[in-house]
Amino acid sequence: MEARLQAALDRAAELETELSDPATAKDPSKLKSVGREYSRLEPIKSAGTRYFKCKSDLDGAKEMLDSGDPEMVELAKGEIAELQREITTLEEQIKELLVPRDPLDDRDTLVEIRAGTGGDEAALFAADLLRMYTKYSESNGWSVEHVSSSEGNVGGLREVVFAVRGPEAYGFLRHESGVHRVQRVPATETQGRIHTSAASVAVLPEAEEVDVEINDGDLKVDVYRSSGPGGQSVNTTDSAVRITHLPSGLVVTCQDQKSQLQNKIKAMVVLRARLLDQRVAEQEAERSRERKSMVGTGDRSAKIRTYNYPQSRVTDHRINLTLHKLDAVMEGEIGELVEALRLAHREEMFGG
Repeated sequence: MEARLQAALDRAAELETELSDPATAKDPSKLKSVGREYSRLEPIKSAGTRYFKCKSDLDGAKEMLDSGDPEMVELAKGEIAELQREITTLEEQIKELLVPRDPLDDRDTLVEIRAGTGGDEAALFAADLLRMYTKYSESNGWSVEHVSSSEGNVGGLREVVFAVRGPEAYGFLRHESGVHRVQRVPATETQGRIHTSAASVAVLPEAEEVDVEINDGDLKVDVYRSSGPGGQSVNTTDSAVRITHLPSGLVVTCQDQKSQLQNKIKAMVVLRARLLDQRVAEQEAERSRERKSMVGTGDRSAKIRTYNYPQSRVTDHRINLTLHKLDAVMEGEIGELVEALRLAHREEMFGG
């Protein structure tokens, strides 16, 4: 552990030097990258510096045991016990901090929610999930930016894409990817029967231009007239944009903005994120499995979490965690679920 810790401390020192270099300040992309890495290492630096100080103090206290002075020996014994307790605590903290982290965890994120099985009720549930994630994001001090959406028939959402911007937004939300199932009595149900519906959630790390190079020749851009409700310019001009990335076959549409240019910019943000996610998924088997669950069809059988309204119960099936506070969860209080999933992921990574 100490060798890994020392390597991290050496890297933090290198980054400090880079951050103080005027050349770094003149390069916004490099400044952002170096600053992000240094910020990630700061907790390790703090704990590591204290750890080595305690080790040094412990060696000094042990030397006092040979002083021959009974009072000094007794004092040293007390100091040794206290230092050993602190070193044990720091070791556990440092072990957790040294678990390999996905460098993408620090990124902003794009979240895509799609209604699946269940028709209008699934669309209403997709809107509920949007509200839940919006409230959770705002409680963390993150900003939420609408990218695109497609409305359902009764006020729900067939599909919605939004960006969440803030420290570690992707790292916190990445485990929300998968199919979410809801069990409740729809407002339109006259017999009081419980229906089961589903919506799929995909959480993508937002890509920077340096991550993914997109050639204009690889894009097929179509413009068409927006459909659905909208303000001035919507439904009257060809402002909607559909971008097809020919090498991958990925298709992104955006029609919510007033101008064609705005829609194209938003669509490119989504395309870049999907391409980055696809590239990383191809490189890592674990990420590949995550991606397959993220882009599922929304079928009820492929669930990762169930929201049961009659029992006010939320169950995450991956970690067998059940909370009996559905109302609070739907109001954005998903921190307990998020932290449990992050802890399970850290333990798996450390165990591996």
